[in-house]
Amino acid sequence: MRVAIIDPGSGNLASVLRALEHAAAEAGIDATIRVTTHAPDLDVADRIVLPGQGAFAACRRGLDDLPGMFEALERAARFDRKPFLGICVGMQLMCDRGLEHGVTQGLSWLPGDMAPMDPRAPDGTPLPLPQMGWNGLDFAPDAHPLLDGLKPGAHAYFVHSYAWAGADPEDVLATTDYGGPVVAMIGRGNIVGTQFHVEKSGPVGLRILTNFLEWAP
Repeated sequence: MRVAIIDPGSGNLASVLRALEHAAAEAGIDATIRVTTHAPDLDVADRIVLPGQGAFAACRRGLDDLPGMFEALERAARFDRKPFLGICVGMQLMCDRGLEHGVTQGLSWLPGDMAPMDPRAPDGTPLPLPQMGWNGLDFAPDAHPLLDGLKPGAHAYFVHSYAWAGADPEDVLATTDYGGPVVAMIGRGNIVGTQFHVEKSGPVGLRILTNFLEWAP
């Protein structure tokens, strides 16, 4: 199995690489996993991961600055239907638009915008932003193969100030609560994204990555 981790110029690339290598080793999966800025690598990859952190616009620019990468990603994920995992801003890029410091076009793979959060406690007091730290995942049993082996309430690690707004409810695989429900995991068909950092989410993240490597959408 060949796994390509796209480097858009931001993201925990080394941590994502180590976490995927650990997941593959523990599951006994023979996988070659590489970070790449080279678009043709997506044509020969079996699975694709897009990490990202920081600003939506910067990650989109980073992706666009890689020659041929946008076209290769569209071809691999949308037409060849290879399993795709977006992590944090890599997940956010799957939406129509990012609304951080202006409007930035997303990949438009799934409907919705990445909008500023305004979380409030029950008494109306603003909650701190970014949402940073461990928070529980709410999902239905058998919500998605990437959640197999996990129970609702499993904790994952979040760092973000923007959240998916206007999602198709059928695409929302898991939510978390931070002053109200927040999309934590979203997907359709062969594409899935996590707002949380799977590579920083301990055994929960490792299980999701193992499931991703074994997933046959």
